[in-house]
Amino acid sequence: MALRDVLARVPPAFRGFAAGKAHETVHVAGSSRPDEEDRDMKVDELCRVKSHAECGPGYRRLVFEAPQMASGLQPGQFVHVRVPGLEPTALRRPFSVFDAAEGFVTILYKTVGRGTAALNAVRPGDGVRVLGPLGHGFPTACSGAAYLVGGGYGVAPLHFLAKRLKAAGLSRIVLFAGGRTSADLLALEDFRALGAELRLATNDGSLGTKGFVTAPLDAALAAGEECELFACGPDPMLKAVAERAIAHGRKGWISMDRHMICGVGACYACIQRTVRGNSRCCLEGPVFRAEDLVW
Repeated sequence: MALRDVLARVPPAFRGFAAGKAHETVHVAGSSRPDEEDRDMKVDELCRVKSHAECGPGYRRLVFEAPQMASGLQPGQFVHVRVPGLEPTALRRPFSVFDAAEGFVTILYKTVGRGTAALNAVRPGDGVRVLGPLGHGFPTACSGAAYLVGGGYGVAPLHFLAKRLKAAGLSRIVLFAGGRTSADLLALEDFRALGAELRLATNDGSLGTKGFVTAPLDAALAAGEECELFACGPDPMLKAVAERAIAHGRKGWISMDRHMICGVGACYACIQRTVRGNSRCCLEGPVFRAEDLVW
């Protein structure tokens, strides 16, 4: 979709956000699901980069200062980053939030295209324009154990969730992490530091169970422990987790990975089918109940 076509469908108040134009800090009342209280406030601001480093082959961790944004972020929400070095009309890129604490926001990303390749060049002290919080995230109350299922860099929002769940007093958090190789299993020490139990799987068997992450998940579900499932990763994995949550009568929360172009629900480029019709991942999602999704 061309930029002019996107902007034609974006309300005037949001056109600067979608195009990535420079602004002073702007506040916009957040949109909510029909069954939820509106609790977030979007902030569009120029953020100072604190640190930016490789955290695995092809993966990087970026930390920027954003006190107002950090205080309002919920696990599973995302931010929209205007990537320095791209043309002024380039669309912003969406990123899951790995952490938000003490006035700083951390994202963990994989270099997969022109936008993330350009983002690699950002250095500490640089300014990056960011819009957030965006979307609706995971609930931060859990009955029983929390089973976090992540594929590759899909563990990013799950770390933020694990941190909040631990702070809320949840004693049992289990991370099921999968990837093609051991290099795709990210932030394991960060999860260990939170007291999470790790159950790992790789396609090539280089770390953990050989095969898909659903293998250790199936073993855990078969034991009958009271739990809720939270997942983020590639679609085939998400579908498998949603099916298992439903089959075992467990609550499941699924974070869909879509290219959220405008970030404010205007362009309809991130549609996800649900039992109630089409939903926008950037607005009604990216987190959905497992039973609401249509695959």
